[in-house]
Amino acid sequence: MATAVDYKIKVENVTKEYELFKTQTDKLKSFFALNRKPVPHFWSLMGISLEVKAGETLGLIGVNGSGKSTLSNIISGIIPQTSGIVDVRGDTSIIAIRSGLRGNLTGLENIRLKALMLGLTNEEIDNLMDDIVSFADIGDFLYQPVKSYSSGMKSRLGFSIAAHVNPDILIIDEALSVGDDTFYQKCVDKITEFKDEGKTIIFVSHSLKQVEKLCDRVAWIHYGTLKEIGQTAEVVQNYKDFVKWFKSLDKKEKHSFQRRMKENQKAFDIDAFQADVVKQREAAHPEEKNVPAKVKKAFYGSVISEKMSVGNQLLTWAAVVLLVLLCWVNISGHSLNQVVKDPSVLIHPTEQITPVGSYSKSK
Repeated sequence: MATAVDYKIKVENVTKEYELFKTQTDKLKSFFALNRKPVPHFWSLMGISLEVKAGETLGLIGVNGSGKSTLSNIISGIIPQTSGIVDVRGDTSIIAIRSGLRGNLTGLENIRLKALMLGLTNEEIDNLMDDIVSFADIGDFLYQPVKSYSSGMKSRLGFSIAAHVNPDILIIDEALSVGDDTFYQKCVDKITEFKDEGKTIIFVSHSLKQVEKLCDRVAWIHYGTLKEIGQTAEVVQNYKDFVKWFKSLDKKEKHSFQRRMKENQKAFDIDAFQADVVKQREAAHPEEKNVPAKVKKAFYGSVISEKMSVGNQLLTWAAVVLLVLLCWVNISGHSLNQVVKDPSVLIHPTEQITPVGSYSKSK
């Protein structure tokens, strides 16, 4: 078991739940705890635990939808986990085609914005700008909105920014899957340079050749679970055997297998999983006291809630009521002082305030 100083990244019993809303209205109702109808749940991650040592390059492999990108986004802080501990000891920079670039801004504006978000000063960005622009090598598109870029150009710009801000931990999510061979080799050289400098890297890819070339260890994420983690050659070979087996199935068998895996992710029971963790910990440490409370704290103590708390709900409704009252007062023509002294004025539509500057004709 690794000690506190042995890891750069620690993920323990991490889960990620998504609610499958049919409409944005349903999603908004759930946030305000107004939706009483049961909402289907899907668990993208179902209790992932792993550690990454300082200076290590860990590959994440698995089929589409297995949870690789979800895990990398949780580690980088882009999205919160539903339960579990995520301990990242250092600054992270994630390189993904869709991550961190604003479509309406130019490439040049995106460089400055993303670098500022990563904690650099304007002076530091100015000093790095030429290197970032030269590495990306996207020509005059640097001054065009990113929404007009191809996937390869977005990858070039994203990789260039992330690679030059000197992060402690670099997370690369399929960023080398697009682009030409020349840029790919530049990226590989930069990653190798980071490895030589002792930086920690998480490398997410479907290219097993890239994984074999760059990674010290590999974690195989399989439909939300950690299927295997270990030395690159062994885990990659086991994954190849699985892919070969899956391809040998006929269309009906493939569909049945995938459906069964997805149903398992929908049926995952977080409470049952937590109870299993308690049993395992009690068996391993029979002298330890108050294990259920400690496990519960570890599961939820550092989790950011994605739903509005009861207190915030009350404050929100109070604000809504106040806003409605102010609008009503404004429409009625009465002053707020009048309404406070005599609220009944709001329910007498026949009482009207004569507008300033109006007059009545004498008969």
